[in-house]
Amino acid sequence: MDNKLSRRSLLQAAATAPILSAAASAAATPASAAPASATPHGGRPDPADPRFTFAVLPDTQYLLDDGGSDPEPVRATLRHLVREQARDNIVFMAHLGDVTEHGTVTEMHAASRAFDAAGRLPYSVLAGNHDVGGDDQRGDTPYLRTFGPQRFSRMKTYGGSSPDGYNSYHVVRGGGREWLVLALDWRASDAGLTWAQGVLDEHPLPAVLTTHDIVWAEGDGQAQLSDNGKRLWDRLIKGNDQIFLALGGHYWPSGRTTMTNDAGNPVHLHITNYQDRYYGGAGMVRYYSFDLARGVIDVETFSPWLLEKRDPTPLESEHVELSGDVDRFTVEIDFDERFAAFAPPVLPVPLAPSAVMPRGTVAYWRFDEAGLATAGADGAPVAPGTVARDLTGNGNDLTSELLHASAPEALTWSDEHHDAQPAHASLRFDGGKGPDRGAVLRTGPDAPVNSATFESGYTIETFLKLPEPFEGDHSWMGILSWEGRAGDAGKHSGWSDDEPTCSLNLSGERFLQFVVYPVPVDADPTSWSHAIPVGRWMHVALVNDGRHTVMYVDGSKIVRNAAEESRGISTLGKPFAVGGTQSAERYGQGFYGWIGDTRIVSRALRPEQFLTARGK
Repeated sequence: MDNKLSRRSLLQAAATAPILSAAASAAATPASAAPASATPHGGRPDPADPRFTFAVLPDTQYLLDDGGSDPEPVRATLRHLVREQARDNIVFMAHLGDVTEHGTVTEMHAASRAFDAAGRLPYSVLAGNHDVGGDDQRGDTPYLRTFGPQRFSRMKTYGGSSPDGYNSYHVVRGGGREWLVLALDWRASDAGLTWAQGVLDEHPLPAVLTTHDIVWAEGDGQAQLSDNGKRLWDRLIKGNDQIFLALGGHYWPSGRTTMTNDAGNPVHLHITNYQDRYYGGAGMVRYYSFDLARGVIDVETFSPWLLEKRDPTPLESEHVELSGDVDRFTVEIDFDERFAAFAPPVLPVPLAPSAVMPRGTVAYWRFDEAGLATAGADGAPVAPGTVARDLTGNGNDLTSELLHASAPEALTWSDEHHDAQPAHASLRFDGGKGPDRGAVLRTGPDAPVNSATFESGYTIETFLKLPEPFEGDHSWMGILSWEGRAGDAGKHSGWSDDEPTCSLNLSGERFLQFVVYPVPVDADPTSWSHAIPVGRWMHVALVNDGRHTVMYVDGSKIVRNAAEESRGISTLGKPFAVGGTQSAERYGQGFYGWIGDTRIVSRALRPEQFLTARGK
């Protein structure tokens, strides 16, 4: 077991230290003193992990001041970032300027020694007004000799600097994609802005702009552009859709705002500065924790130096972590949509049917040109009688039909699809109640899958998406099912004898329900998902190992799986259907949403063998 204390537990311990007993305060052992433990990825961040951290270190000038310097909080922060680089998946650190108080040779020498603690951690540093004077055409300075291009040239992330040396850029990898970091001088000249535009033009990547002076805020935390910020906004930010996040220091208190660029997209502008806080900011660092899976950036601010204190004073405990609205918050971003215009995600290419039919594949249906006898354009109605071929060649073809005299628009062809789906197409079902309407695709009367009982196990997979907004009453609509009454199979212990012997449905609370009547017993073991989201594709797999059935949603096992014996499916030779569930002799409402590739395999597959794994 990993016995290294988490940062969260350390924060909690430090915050309550003044009232802890001696025994309890032992829990506040600093991370540096905790027993060593193995970290993932050889101690390096994982560039493919959808969760990664961009660290920001603001004004450190009061800690690197000839008049009373104490660089230890800066070193402690950098040591922390190096130590936790793998655990927190820290891919980069950006300093926001005012490294020192006076920009002297002595102060820069102290700053250089402090930054030696960063080791191999990639980082950028830009000049603040306390480090330099004038704009980026100022020529040689102690700052440039310390934090000029020569300092970053060996970093893998470093892309280059402007000719004057005061502006630089890095290309950082995180979440499986590349990000551009622009580190601009506190007063970028016209030449500097021209250089920055060239970098943006040459690197069509999501961009984080860092500079020293961009926004300021009053006590309410609502930020607004400074004079220099207005220049940057007008000359660089608003016309470059790539820039989605702009960070600065210089002013206090901290604040944030969101503005709309020329492309109509939000740009988040934040001020981060804690030099007015205890001990010159105590080396406060801000984590921008990107989570591409959740579509958010979680922001938190803390002091690693204070975090390591074994017996913090009340004042030190008060500043271990900041929790106000401008220091701890979440930014919501649909990353794929936000960056689609200039850096769309690279999606897997469609796969040939033969690539996703492993041993034991009983049936495989898809709704592109390979699977539909007549595939139409996006939004075109699917005519009744259209055949969706069983691409295994086993004879389980599906034929479409409209329910209850529904209009042709009840079933249409769509080019929407799950990113990992082998076929880049789906069917859009417009089922509903009052009156019942919809469409269904059914196997023929002699299809082998109609009477297959799967007593040795099975895997049933499909891709589906619910519309957003999810309007109307669509409770208990069917998704997949075998026709045939449970009562006719001799099963009378379920909710109704008229229930199908096996079906995947959606409840009124948007819970997936998979109910199956096994072969050997009179029971209806049922699996339930959580409330599934709308407006988002998902993959659903029902896996039976010959004893129990487990539901997976997006490759994750759900909690509410049936505990009863669940061997096989009591099929009755009746058709298998996609897009509806037959109760007794009648289909009610058809499915409302999209259905993509659907596959049945006569054995239990592991998640790494699902269709989302590209047919491995």
